[in-house]
Amino acid sequence: MEAKTELTAWQGDITTLALDAIVNAANASLLGGGGVDGAIHRAAGPELLTECRTLNGCRVGEAKLTAGYQLPARHVIHTVGPIWQGGAQGEAELLAACYRNSLALAARHGLASIAFPAISCGVYGYPATEASDIAVGTVRQWLAQEPHTLRRVLLVAFDDAMADRYRRLLAG
Repeated sequence: MEAKTELTAWQGDITTLALDAIVNAANASLLGGGGVDGAIHRAAGPELLTECRTLNGCRVGEAKLTAGYQLPARHVIHTVGPIWQGGAQGEAELLAACYRNSLALAARHGLASIAFPAISCGVYGYPATEASDIAVGTVRQWLAQEPHTLRRVLLVAFDDAMADRYRRLLAG
């Protein structure tokens, strides 16, 4: 019998988590930016940028793995979320792919713990309610259907409103 994976919401700074991996809501260049992307790059140190330069970017919905360098997390999984354009441009499927591909990458590397930020909810403008529904639904579905080593998945919220959204969805 496979052990159950703990799926919980956590509010705070994702760069402080000592897990196997934290997910970076990156831009397509993987060379740093604002929001969580900039915070992760600053906390990891210049070696992260050096490694990211070797990855040739990342397409929307895909995921790539690097070391965590000076972060407490061992690895960073970089994924590029969609820019919100009203919802009719395939944004929901691309956002779900960010979660699925990040989880699959973690599983391929035998990781036991991972934390996700609210992908695309910052400067990319994805509505928080829809994004949190996709995050929780996609992660739950993936954990139930795919073989994996994950024992702990955190959905990280920087603010109270997103933390409350995640907690309500996880309780329901």
